[in-house]
Amino acid sequence: MAIRDIRIIGDPILRTQCDPITDIDASVKLLVEDLLEGVDMEGRAGLAANQIGVGLRAFSWNIDGEIGYVLNPKIVELSADEFQDGDEGCLSVPDLWYPTERAWYARVEGINLDGKTIVVEGEELMARCLQHECDHLDGMIYIDRLDRKTRKKALRDIRNSHF
Repeated sequence: MAIRDIRIIGDPILRTQCDPITDIDASVKLLVEDLLEGVDMEGRAGLAANQIGVGLRAFSWNIDGEIGYVLNPKIVELSADEFQDGDEGCLSVPDLWYPTERAWYARVEGINLDGKTIVVEGEELMARCLQHECDHLDGMIYIDRLDRKTRKKALRDIRNSHF
């Protein structure tokens, strides 16, 4: 296991839709180990595979002391009438936080390393994490969800950052 470098905005892998995992082999097991180790650090809520340079549909989370992972995640439910609009950040856009609207509740289905279906769900921060990480696997970064004025400021801040 190794803590892999985090890919930073501008890296094309962050804008590439990740491929589904079709074979759970040794490389996928190693990926999960790296994702779990990489998210088990102060200030990290989630880590998508493409953020460490792997174009496969997998992510890990670290929310309220619970650490886990999911392979081939798919959002299957979002609250349609309850939203949150808190500040959101991203390891791939270091040290920049912007108000980002997300559903209050999210439910994701995927598989584990045994190929068994798992469900991951939550409200508030967990819901934000699930939506954020699924976006990553679809080639999106949270700044894509910002309102026009905030997005313009974010892009200016990114250009002026030295990461």
